[in-house]
Amino acid sequence: MNDAVLEAAKRLAAAGIDSARLDARLLWEHARKVEQDFDALITRRESREPIAYILGRKEFWSLEFAVGPGVLVPRPDTETLIEEALRIVPDRHASLRIADLGTGSAALLIAALKEFPNAAGIGFECSPDAFAWARGNARRLMPERAEIRLAAWDSAEGPFDLVLCNPPYIPSADIESLDPDVSQFEPRAALDGGPDGLAAYRALAGLLPRLLTRGGHALLEIGLGQAPAVGTLFQALEIVRVAPDLSGITRCLTLRKP
Repeated sequence: MNDAVLEAAKRLAAAGIDSARLDARLLWEHARKVEQDFDALITRRESREPIAYILGRKEFWSLEFAVGPGVLVPRPDTETLIEEALRIVPDRHASLRIADLGTGSAALLIAALKEFPNAAGIGFECSPDAFAWARGNARRLMPERAEIRLAAWDSAEGPFDLVLCNPPYIPSADIESLDPDVSQFEPRAALDGGPDGLAAYRALAGLLPRLLTRGGHALLEIGLGQAPAVGTLFQALEIVRVAPDLSGITRCLTLRKP
């Protein structure tokens, strides 16, 4: 690690960034690759701008997604939904119709379509900024089978065999206590789940029964400790399983339409 990177890592560590050395190295490599000013990139990260925004990309399910301001950065925890999809649909060649509600960068939709080569899907996104990122990723990574619509969830028309959703689930009052990378930069609409964090799930409880085929599944990301409260909302659907992420935190609620 050269002196410039070491000095940059010290600056990032002083700004409270745990991954200071890694971030400094990644930004050094990025600056050299795209011929940008390294110090300017470090200053952006020092202000707690997400490194994924600065680099313009984030890996999810071994795919590289373009991301930037206006779209939620894909998290490794969300890969739990893809793992669960593979568990409940063991036939990789199934001709599934998939929906991703609030698709963001389209990471979930495209990862699912990668694993199910005979499937096709639609990502619904009401934010124009996020829609632009999703459309670009779909055109680059899955142009034939992923459709992205600038539309709210309730405009979706089923039936779908599989519905994926990473809804906003952070209680409104808790958002300011999140890391500045998240609270100051990522879109609040993708985070804010209302006073108790459950507003999006209440909307989904009324929507999913009409979107799913009989025997179809919905995979919903949930936050820490939310499984019992979320589960009670879905009276018309069967709770199949609550799956943990790699940290052991309950992360995916699997629902089935009887």
